[in-house]
Amino acid sequence: MSQDVSTGRAEAGPAPELSGEDKQNLLRLARQTLDEYLGIGKLPEIHTDSPALLERRAAFVTLWSRGSGELRGCRGEAYPRVSLIESVVQMAIAAATDDPRFPPVTAEEVPHLRIEINALTPMEPIRPDEVVVGRHGLRIVCGGATGLLLPEVPVRYGWDRAEFLRWVCKKAGLAPDAWQGEDVQLYCFESEAWGEEE
Repeated sequence: MSQDVSTGRAEAGPAPELSGEDKQNLLRLARQTLDEYLGIGKLPEIHTDSPALLERRAAFVTLWSRGSGELRGCRGEAYPRVSLIESVVQMAIAAATDDPRFPPVTAEEVPHLRIEINALTPMEPIRPDEVVVGRHGLRIVCGGATGLLLPEVPVRYGWDRAEFLRWVCKKAGLAPDAWQGEDVQLYCFESEAWGEEE
């Protein structure tokens, strides 16, 4: 393979579209990563010729308990640093071991988890009145505080735009109305999201 999976492609232009096969391959890789890393402390070998998986792109990986449907871990990155396939490996490990809200996932838990992946578009500045619930994810930055919510979060909880803005502030540890401040930067992104079957 001529492309280094850790760096992604460098040329500008629209990202290659993810195929159904690409998405299934990423889900399989995320599960393999959890099995091998939590089981034997090893990272899986990564091989792909898919242009969409070699694209430098930010990803989130979310782990859900199959039994209860409750969140078990979620980690991601706001800005692309590596190829999408490499990001999914890194974020799968982080979701299992580095979500401060939960104890680390054990190898025994992995079969009982359902995996979801989000592949993000680049961040763009947005005005509060331009936010479209269900389409946009949000990232807010104020001083050293930052918070991010994926596009499906307000849909899941039935929030309108105002509630979405308040909750992204809370995620950053800010006052609920902080989004109205002049020193606040608000960014939007879109996301392709998919997951394993229930």
